[in-house]
Amino acid sequence: MAIAALDLGRRRIGVAVTDAASMGAHPLGIVERRALKHDLDAIAAMLRDRDVSTIVVGLPLNMDGSEGPAARVARKFAERLCEGLRVSVEMFDERLTSFEARDRLEDLPVGKGKRKTGIDALAAVVILEGWMQAHRDKIPPAPS
Repeated sequence: MAIAALDLGRRRIGVAVTDAASMGAHPLGIVERRALKHDLDAIAAMLRDRDVSTIVVGLPLNMDGSEGPAARVARKFAERLCEGLRVSVEMFDERLTSFEARDRLEDLPVGKGKRKTGIDALAAVVILEGWMQAHRDKIPPAPS
């Protein structure tokens, strides 16, 4: 079973997944946002063949840890995702993940256009890695 993570943005949703052994995370791509149904369908299509048991949605908390409007939107999206895809959905603090993704991309030979969309998918990787470190007990064992 794989685990996926989403970095919700206003224009794009970054998507990342664990590898087959659930030992590492890698970017899967992005979904250009249009409408909720389109977004959910696009995410479902990306994850369809990956046997995903859990989706981690980035929770954009304020720097003081409080929840603002963006966090409420993320929670609502997570509820709809859970209903629509019928998988377990968890929230995970995403503070500063975009900054870390930008730092990681600095060292890669990526063009400017790809860098902008790559940040979203890489931010989802950062969210997934953080969740995996914090929830080792929830990571499914590797298939034998």
